[in-house]
Amino acid sequence: MSRIAKYPVAVPAGVEATISAGQISVKGPLGTLTQDLTGDVVIRQEDGQLTFTVANDSRQAKAMSGTLRALVANMVTGVSKGFERRLNLVGVGFRAQVQGDALKLQLGYSHDIVHNMPPGVKAECPTQTEIIVKGANKQVVGQVAAEIRAYREPEPYKGKGVRYADERVIIKETKKK
Repeated sequence: MSRIAKYPVAVPAGVEATISAGQISVKGPLGTLTQDLTGDVVIRQEDGQLTFTVANDSRQAKAMSGTLRALVANMVTGVSKGFERRLNLVGVGFRAQVQGDALKLQLGYSHDIVHNMPPGVKAECPTQTEIIVKGANKQVVGQVAAEIRAYREPEPYKGKGVRYADERVIIKETKKK
């Protein structure tokens, strides 16, 4: 069995986990998330904790026990605290602003880029060069941040582009004559 799956997931107050035949749903103040289950892992809820055990001794079941435990732990964290990803715009004239449920980006192209946010994900712009993507689902928040970054990835000579706040861009030395 996976070492990760040995640790139980604590369900905080205000969060409710429901295990049905083919899925687990976690409901909290920030929304409801569901995850489909395979028959490889058995989930038990006792004393405000979720425990994960393998149903059979197959290699697939052992691997899925740790994976499912990590996914459920992210669901519990997401509906109670939420996730956020910070992006910075580096470059002259690069700016962002929120318009309803869309994000308008000016990234040096001849046109503005309008990125529509999926349901359950919000974008905030405290400054024109900073974007905060927030939501309950960690996978969706990360995917939206990656899509925004893909519009103009940081280039290695000047470092211009959209980058994660904690990302370090290694600048190359320019060609010498």
